[in-house]
Amino acid sequence: MERLQDRIAVITGAGSGIGLATARRFAAEGAKVICVDISADAGKAVADEVGGEFVACDVSDEESVRALFDGVVERHGRVDIAFNNAGISPPDDDSILVTGIEAWERVLKVNTTSVFFCCKYAIPHMQRQGKGSIINTASFVALLGAATSQIAYTASKGGVLAMTRELGVQFAREGIRINALCPGPVATPLLMDLFAKDPERAARRLVHVPMGRFAEPEEIAAAVAFLASDDASFMTAAQFVVDGGITGAYVTPL
Repeated sequence: MERLQDRIAVITGAGSGIGLATARRFAAEGAKVICVDISADAGKAVADEVGGEFVACDVSDEESVRALFDGVVERHGRVDIAFNNAGISPPDDDSILVTGIEAWERVLKVNTTSVFFCCKYAIPHMQRQGKGSIINTASFVALLGAATSQIAYTASKGGVLAMTRELGVQFAREGIRINALCPGPVATPLLMDLFAKDPERAARRLVHVPMGRFAEPEEIAAAVAFLASDDASFMTAAQFVVDGGITGAYVTPL
């Protein structure tokens, strides 16, 4: 399929995981992909692979984000898709009883404030065009509670979900669709490395997935491509859950 032919797509956190898989999927569907990452090596490698363009950006810095979107429009004339995907989940984000304020503020700044900035500076360009699609990466943890907590991460994704809902409603009649992607656990290198070090922790999570496995990044990228495309033309202010059945489960198969 080439549902995104000639569209200008900005992906933050494009250097790895879901961002990397989505850059590949967008390019395969015909988009010109702007690969944004704080890591120059990772971001440039992806851009080179997909025939896109690399932009180094700290998405938690407002002026950097403003320059990112203004620069894309100066060079390409428009921005059709913004996949606001960059995020962190550091090891010092744990139970509220042990998580310090520095970890809390760092996670909220990268995971939630960055989405605020990206929407703030993408939307005016989409208003001038009269059309655009924004996809913000939230998480299934925005919908559920966990006794093995990552309190800042959970709160940050809940904020992304609520913000997306409001923005989707606010700009719906201007042709701008804004949706939240809520993935379940994904088999990214970071997650697999974490669980390889703690198989018991992995097993405790996997038992709650009705499909019995973690998602592959390409499966999440397929969902992002749908939301970005005109196939999702009547979807906005929505939470699009791709979680292997986790949020629908009372008990799971043995």
